[in-house]
Amino acid sequence: MNYDYIIIGGGSAGCVLANRLSADPANRVCLVEAGPVDRNPLIHMPFGIGALVGKAFVNWAFWSTPQRELGGRRTYQPRGKTLGGSSSINATVCTRGHASDYDRWAELGCTGWSYADVLPYFRRSETYRAPLADRDRPFHGTDGPLSVSERRYTNPLSEAFVEAGVQAGYARNDDFNGADQEGVGQFKVFQIDGQRCSNARGYLTPEVLARPNLEIRTGLQCTRVLLDGDLATGVECDDGRQRITLNAAREVILSAGAFQSPQLLMLSGIGPREELTRHGVPVVVDAPEVGANLQDHLEVIVETRARSRVGFAARGRGWWTLIKGLFQYLFRRTGPYTSNGPEAGGFIRSRAGEDIPDMQWHFSAVANLKHGLEMSVLLKRFGYIVYVYALRPRSRGWVRLASGNPLDAPEIDPNYLAEPEDVSDLVRGVRKTRELLAQPAFDAHRDVELHPGPDVESDEALEDFVRRTAETTYHPVGTCRMGGDDRSVVDPDLKVRGVRALRVVDASVMPTLVGANTNAGTTMIAEKGADLILLGATAGS
Repeated sequence: MNYDYIIIGGGSAGCVLANRLSADPANRVCLVEAGPVDRNPLIHMPFGIGALVGKAFVNWAFWSTPQRELGGRRTYQPRGKTLGGSSSINATVCTRGHASDYDRWAELGCTGWSYADVLPYFRRSETYRAPLADRDRPFHGTDGPLSVSERRYTNPLSEAFVEAGVQAGYARNDDFNGADQEGVGQFKVFQIDGQRCSNARGYLTPEVLARPNLEIRTGLQCTRVLLDGDLATGVECDDGRQRITLNAAREVILSAGAFQSPQLLMLSGIGPREELTRHGVPVVVDAPEVGANLQDHLEVIVETRARSRVGFAARGRGWWTLIKGLFQYLFRRTGPYTSNGPEAGGFIRSRAGEDIPDMQWHFSAVANLKHGLEMSVLLKRFGYIVYVYALRPRSRGWVRLASGNPLDAPEIDPNYLAEPEDVSDLVRGVRKTRELLAQPAFDAHRDVELHPGPDVESDEALEDFVRRTAETTYHPVGTCRMGGDDRSVVDPDLKVRGVRALRVVDASVMPTLVGANTNAGTTMIAEKGADLILLGATAGS
């Protein structure tokens, strides 16, 4: 089967590329996704995140290696396995990061990736449906594929969180993606008409799917990129019954994410020589940094048992709220099932001397469900939680091959808390969170702190709490680092060094983790990446 472009991975980046590259009817485009079509109703219900993250039916459900600094614990690493990828199972929070995050990329040699360079792509990706202050208007788009809006439902506890933040001395911020990121407020979300607006829904509309030059193949897992010398010519895939070859006349584009894009490069012979040789993979390009530079936001959760009964729980009158809410959602697309979970949050400077926000909060009006792996907690108590994490962790991990079998999951080692400052940051984050939760806005709701618990006060005790409980915030990036130096995996045009007609376009190319949730940034990368691909095709024609 022959195409001009083959895109591996139908996630946040892949959906963008499929749309933009197939807009020219002369381009024959194939999008390959290992998971199913995004028909599961829980995907489209924003509150379905609890079930989606903890279940493997549209989720790769990876686990890390034992983490030395977390007491040897393996950490759960969910990633979307369906059209839309992780944008189909995430919390729909729309945050981009600080302008200086992208300016830092440019300083590191990523020419063309400063904030001024990428802002037009953020704008192009969205239709902003929330009210806009004049000062924030230049930062938003009006006719892009992704709907960014206010939720149709906000829990009273989320309103209390914002009020408590103001009482604690933080500014109220109605737009974290506008002129100023700092402050507390309600998150804007990727939703439309009370439902999730994943990248699949936004970019793969019925009109796009109907294009005769676009073929989307689901249930097909890529096993390696086919190379003729240093030229990428196609991909080999597995449909569960046989191996299938797809040929690319122009380019192969990896958009499989921070875990699987480097895995595919290594399976194709592009990666650290010692790692490839260990698994019997012939070396085509000795690229030591493939799989290195893994970065992720590591969060801790401060949990409070609620005295009030306005949060989400399946006990007492909470049952009636949930049952009534289901009918509101099914018939009017309103009510609590349109909640994205972490409704409110903030970006703060946690200590003097920080030039920009260094800490992020997410607030949810529910007890700690632990990635949706412990849904039974809904039956036990009313509560509310604050996730807190440092925005720019110093620790770096890696992705390796677990074996030479392309169907085996990659070996993921985030190397959390390898740098001591990352531990002290989270301890400080817990203290800042406690200060906010102690404000009068929570007086009517607060019962007792469950975790860390009122007896956990010293730095040593809080550090122990961090090591026992910290978990991923689902923001892995960096394993196919972009840069201007020869050791970087891809150049600023996202071309894989040492190979022709092969690019990586997804979160794995981020040289440093942005200070925010990562879906908006990944979408921007794909928007810009599509332009780079089309520009290259024009230059070569």
